[in-house]
Amino acid sequence: MNFLGILIGLALLVGGGTALVHGASQVAARLGVPPMIVGLTILAFGTSLPEFVVNVLSASSGVTDLAFGNVIGSNVANLALVLGIAAVIRPIEIHGQVVRRELPLLLLATSILLVMVLDPVLDGGIAQISRSEAVILVLVFGIFFYMTVTDLLRSRQHPDAIVAEIESNPIVPTDPKQLVPWLFIPAGIGMLYGGGYLAVEHSVALASTLGVSTTIIGLFVVAIGTSMPELVTSAIAAFRGESDLALGNVIGSNLFNTLAVLPASSLVLPVAVPDGGTFDILLSLGFALALIPVFVLGRATLGRATGVVFLAVFFGWALYRTLA
Repeated sequence: MNFLGILIGLALLVGGGTALVHGASQVAARLGVPPMIVGLTILAFGTSLPEFVVNVLSASSGVTDLAFGNVIGSNVANLALVLGIAAVIRPIEIHGQVVRRELPLLLLATSILLVMVLDPVLDGGIAQISRSEAVILVLVFGIFFYMTVTDLLRSRQHPDAIVAEIESNPIVPTDPKQLVPWLFIPAGIGMLYGGGYLAVEHSVALASTLGVSTTIIGLFVVAIGTSMPELVTSAIAAFRGESDLALGNVIGSNLFNTLAVLPASSLVLPVAVPDGGTFDILLSLGFALALIPVFVLGRATLGRATGVVFLAVFFGWALYRTLA
């Protein structure tokens, strides 16, 4: 029954995130917001809304193990499971820009997170993500967002391109049909909250019933469930041969998880690092590092063989963490 409750919660989370993104995108377009800005903000972060809601509600309920497991589990699932499946469907081309900027940013963010959880080794303290450390991660996210916006503006061929796009998307005259996108927004928010509440409550109950930690439920039930938008998006992109979208979706989602979702949880309540949590972060860092030799030695292609290896390591890790 608890597992069914989690599934219903995850379905509401995905549906609520989709409704909110759709409604916000439509409203933004009708208010004259340039499509490229909509894509950069609302659509780019939309697939991470389920993780964000689950983590904030988990921290509010004091279940920080679930919040930690959800973020790190999603990051590992995105790199190993999502990319692995996408590569098996069709080899993914790794372009130079990804290796020069997005991937180093992900490596930096994960490395910063790794240092933050080494409190027992560095100063003998408790391993946790404190509020002050959360602020540091948010500041790094601000730098990433600034770089992305700057690159976007520099890519325009005409200095008045933003104005032109706004003028090409004028506010639509008042019409009853215009109310529909507005209704998607509160509906999406309601579904996100309801789904997050169900996912958190039933995850805690399921962990108690099975006699396992909420970290395990977070890593392999909630995390994989909340990663479904990334999995579907990347799988479709790989099938269509749009490797940029498949890889960019994963890296962007992991950056948002690490620099926004986890800090949001820690600002509500410091997130303690559960047993094995440091290893989980190391594994996430290892998968990201593995993309560099693939780019250098693998002719810039994440092939099917590498995808199978990624999947094998992921399921091996899942078995190890579940039985440990």
